[in-house]
Amino acid sequence: MAENLVILSPHFPPHYHRFWIQAKRAGGRTLGIGDTPEEALAPEVREALTDYRAVGDLHDYDALLRTCGGYIQRFGRIERLESLNEYWLDTEARLRDDFNIPGPRTAEIGRVRRKSRMKEVFRAAGLPTAPGRLAHTLEEALAFAAEAGFPLIAKPDAGVGARDTHRLESEAQLAALFAARPAEPWFLEAFVSGALHSFDGLADRQGRPLFTTAHVFSQGILETVREGRDLFYYSLRDIPPGLEDAGLRALSAFAVRERFFHIEFFHTADGAWVPLEINLRPPGGWTTDMFNYSADADVYRAWAELLVRGESDLRYERRYHSGWCGRRRERRYAHTHNDVISRWGHHILLVETVPPVLSGPLGDTGYLFRSPSLEQLRDIARFILQPAG
Repeated sequence: MAENLVILSPHFPPHYHRFWIQAKRAGGRTLGIGDTPEEALAPEVREALTDYRAVGDLHDYDALLRTCGGYIQRFGRIERLESLNEYWLDTEARLRDDFNIPGPRTAEIGRVRRKSRMKEVFRAAGLPTAPGRLAHTLEEALAFAAEAGFPLIAKPDAGVGARDTHRLESEAQLAALFAARPAEPWFLEAFVSGALHSFDGLADRQGRPLFTTAHVFSQGILETVREGRDLFYYSLRDIPPGLEDAGLRALSAFAVRERFFHIEFFHTADGAWVPLEINLRPPGGWTTDMFNYSADADVYRAWAELLVRGESDLRYERRYHSGWCGRRRERRYAHTHNDVISRWGHHILLVETVPPVLSGPLGDTGYLFRSPSLEQLRDIARFILQPAG
């Protein structure tokens, strides 16, 4: 039994207290470390934590070491350390190294953090990948562009989501990118045209999928953020066989154990499933709630039981399509919020105000809804996002 669980930044994302409260209910000690004073934590976060220690800056590694050491003196060995947040994966791995905590370590984290290494693993799994290369200089970038052609996608090798990702149409744009940050290598990739899907779920300690689902996105996250588009994405009741096969092969190749996973694929016109990237954390936003509402399940509890007790008896059936629509503050829509609730309120399960740091892809106000009918789900999305005029 994993009794002592250290949680980095337990207050963000704000709804992740649902993980920590379930870990506490499963019998774990939930030991938080954050950069927010304890009195400023939301009541539900304080309730979910057995103990909490604030540090001035979560980037201060020595402060994290001291705080973990204090927890060990008080409670004994740390059995697990998590944030479920991609931003802190490297810090988590380093702390696991120093305190001999089970889970991904520094030596292995690179292949799920660095886009260039991800591509190597996808290829080893026999999955088709777009040409890509890590370019340290403009000359290396121009050489790749001559081979792959434009447009190109440029992103930091260890970037988070679509942050600082660029679509480049010409050598001039490529040169401007390197001129702006000449010391930073960029991972360059040939542009792939296709519908964005994800294969998502939770793997048990043996690497077997405990829960799986799939999502379809109205457009790529890059286009959503860069162009400020409205985002609509939804779950599938039945996972396409090709996507499921590709996702399971990726899970095996990356040796995913005791973790959530979010694997993005482009479904191209010729029927191929081309992997974009893998993330060993819950999908962004309120997607874990979409997991639950689509199958009347509780993946928060399942994750907690898996982490604390080593197993979960989760049973589920994907009975609904669940969807998310994000509205933007600067846009005018044909239907007011009251119109939306009046027309579709019996299908809408959550209405959330999205924190600014997450609003780029998700919008400023999000609606989570479900229906057994995909056609009806799309009708709801059209109603919510219909522009004024």
